[in-house]
Formats: sequence, C-alpha cells, structure tokens
Amino acid sequence: MKTFVIVYFIGIVIEMAIRAPIRKAQRGDAKSDQRVSTQEKTLLGLLFLAMFFIPLIYAFTNWLDFANYTLPTWAGWLGVAIFAFALFVFWHAHVDLGLNWSPSLEIRQKHELITKGIYRLIRHPMYASQWLWVIAQPLLLQNWVAGFLNLLVFIPFYFLRVKAEEKMMLDTFGEEYKTYMQNTGGVFPKF
Repeated sequence: MKTFVIVYFIGIVIEMAIRAPIRKAQRGDAKSDQRVSTQEKTLLGLLFLAMFFIPLIYAFTNWLDFANYTLPTWAGWLGVAIFAFALFVFWHAHVDLGLNWSPSLEIRQKHELITKGIYRLIRHPMYASQWLWVIAQPLLLQNWVAGFLNLLVFIPFYFLRVKAEEKMMLDTFGEEYKTYMQNTGGVFPKF
C-alpha cells in the first residue's frame, strides 16, 4: 500500500513540474479579463486541502487510520494506470495551451482560442485529467477521507467552474467558440 501512496505524491510533484515553467513565463503578463469569485477561491482552497494536505496527513500520521480500507493489489495498480493517464492528459493540455493556461478564470491580453492537439477532441482536458485523478485517488490512497474527499470537492467545483469558464470564452471569442463547442465534447470526445 505504501507503494501507491508514494506514486500519488510522485504524481503531485510531476503535476507541479508541468506547471512551473508556464507560471514562470507568465509573470507580469497583462490580463484583459479576470472573473475570480470568492466562491472559486474557496473551492480552489478546498481542492488543495483534498488533493494535497489531507493525503499528506494520511501518509505521515496515523490520524486518519480509523478510515482505512484495503483493496486487492490489482485495484492499486489500476489506480496507477488511471493516474498515469491523468498526468498524460494534464501534460498534453498544458503543452497545447502554453501561455494561455491560467489557474483561475482569466483571459490574457494575447489570449488565443486553442483548438489543436488535445483541444481538437475535447474543450476541457484539464478537467478530464482531474476526473481521472479523483477516480484514481481512492485506489491509491485507501482511506475513506484521503481517498474520496477530493472527489466530493471536485464535483461542485467542476460544475460551477465549467459553466463560468464557457461563459467567459463565449464572451471573449463569440461565434468562434460557439462553433468550437458544437464540434467538440466537454471532457469526452464527441463522436
């Protein structure tokens, strides 16, 4: 079971390494639109707790041991596979977005609508990767609190954030984004 916990934290390090160069390159970039609400800030804070802080407590203390469960080893390895795919989708989305990526609802002055790469198939690969992450987390962190809390927080975040993000993209890119929405899926490809 410790192997799966180690894999989880390696994934967090990989995720941070994927974002670090983009964050550094974006320093000082001017933004033409910011729609960061208190609600979004609160949910982002809760996601940080559920994705990082609570798993840290689970891994390095016995405080959450009352909520442990045990799955067969194959379930942990299934979690590793799903987690690896989540990181691949996450990486691909960042590569395709480049400096257009933002951790919150923001449009940069030189913002472009990206419709190539993974964005050719789905509009929200970052959220697709997070859905995969929240599915893998309880397979890797076999604890009712550390494993499932991220899912419970991500569900409302996803539905609130996607709605606001799509409105912002429609306001910014108009018909171009509307056509893009008609031709691509949200987190699953449209066939």
